Amino acid sequence: MRQTPEPGETTSVSSPTRSLTIADVLRLPVLVAGLPEVVSGERHLARQVRWVHVTELLDPASFLEGGELILTTGMPHPEDPTLLRAYVDQLADIGAAGLVIELGRRYQRVPADLVRACRDRDLPLIVLHREVRFIDVTQTVHALILDAQGELLRRAQRIQDVFRDLTLHGAEPGEIVEAAAELTGCPIVLENLIHHAVHCAPAGRPAGQVLTAWPRRSHGTATPDRTAQSGPEEWLVTPLEHGGSRWGRLVLLPDEHDRLISPEHVMVLDHAATALTLARLAGHMRWERDAHETALRALIEGRHRTATEARTRAESLGLPVAGHRVVALLIRAGSRTAQDGFGDALAARLAAGGARALVGGLRPGVTGVLIAVARAGAWEPVAERVGRFAREELGTDAVVAVGPGVADLGQVARSFAEAEQVLEAIRPGASDRPFHVTSDIGLPQLLYALRDDVRIQRYVDRRLGRLIDHDERHGGDLIATLHHYLAEAGNKSAAAKRSGLSRQAFYHRLRMIERLLGHDLESGPQRTELHVAVMALEAMTGRSPEVLDG
Repeated sequence: MRQTPEPGETTSVSSPTRSLTIADVLRLPVLVAGLPEVVSGERHLARQVRWVHVTELLDPASFLEGGELILTTGMPHPEDPTLLRAYVDQLADIGAAGLVIELGRRYQRVPADLVRACRDRDLPLIVLHREVRFIDVTQTVHALILDAQGELLRRAQRIQDVFRDLTLHGAEPGEIVEAAAELTGCPIVLENLIHHAVHCAPAGRPAGQVLTAWPRRSHGTATPDRTAQSGPEEWLVTPLEHGGSRWGRLVLLPDEHDRLISPEHVMVLDHAATALTLARLAGHMRWERDAHETALRALIEGRHRTATEARTRAESLGLPVAGHRVVALLIRAGSRTAQDGFGDALAARLAAGGARALVGGLRPGVTGVLIAVARAGAWEPVAERVGRFAREELGTDAVVAVGPGVADLGQVARSFAEAEQVLEAIRPGASDRPFHVTSDIGLPQLLYALRDDVRIQRYVDRRLGRLIDHDERHGGDLIATLHHYLAEAGNKSAAAKRSGLSRQAFYHRLRMIERLLGHDLESGPQRTELHVAVMALEAMTGRSPEVLDG
């Protein structure tokens, strides 16, 4: 394979985000003049060149530390193929970046045995077809390396300053991850120990592309003891630890076409890991809950660009979608004021029971849950567990509302919307059921949901205003009397017994109600209108009319 850059072509070797590579060196005019040809190790031209070493020794390994590009005329090379292979093995074992041989003095063409040995060890071998001044090569390359090292030191200071400032200002984990992605130009993912992508900064790539099949890809990438490339995609992985205990990891995804990792990438991930650990120690412990809340809001608000992106994000957080239905639940806190940590506790309870769910606060006092169930499975047992746990933790007046199950994440917003309608309709403490669904909304629940509507308030005032005024002025119980009468479907004797009044006293109150309202209580339609008004009054006041006089 012939690699012959055009004369005068230069390389951006001083780029602050990458180290000098063999490919960069081959583009330098001082080497382009030698008509370089790569005859072995073509796929390793992205190797870093730490230094250039000119040697004619047959055993140069004792002078090398690894990463050197070796320049030689081949003068000491033996004819014996075994000794040639031993020479190449030395270079490969020490970690030399590559071998450059200039033709003309010793060789007119590179020996086949040398090419074969280099190919067997995957060592880049470059042949120069014209003579070049090795001293010019070393001076040029070393100057570039030193410049790059100086720039790296300056950028290292900048990186340190960025993460120090984030730490001092109490940055959230998402901000730290975003900063790391901006500095490297590569997607960065913060994972927990079970490979859920808690935060993802895609660095300009589609988030769905970054997180595609994330659990499978992540499980196939081992976590090294320190920052290093790992797995089939050569991710740069940094373990997150404190006090000898690992609690997560940071993952940098290199470009799929050029997986070169620079020292700066390593520095950024190391500093980001330190900042994240300090943030964790400072009390930012709701990272996973924040990630769930963000994911839930994105689904509810339809902020995903494609269905694939929505599915990918959900699956990266551990919510299976393929072959499952998802069901939305809303939990309204009860009278207990201690609600901190409820989402974390609920998520732990669900996980312990084998349920897969996203859990997060959607607004003060309301927690959202999206559970995944196999399409042939039942969601009711999970909803019942959620309801009982909510009543234990948030009070017996906590309410759990459930929307319809959907197979398409694009319908999650509708499921939450229906759950919201149920939540609005269920009065706290009105039922001891663990959860409620749309079919539980009858007329009383509908009126409770509409209690703040001025049209309902005006209706109540028109139908019952005179009775309410009379009771307030005289300390009467006409509203309660009407309630008993309507509750007994117009059976006066049963209503009188229920009210604890004599029949005569009860009948007298009914006649007074008819006179004040101008209604005939024997009329079915008029009785229905009054019954609706009485139920609406109960919804508006939060008390049963039979105790309004109390």
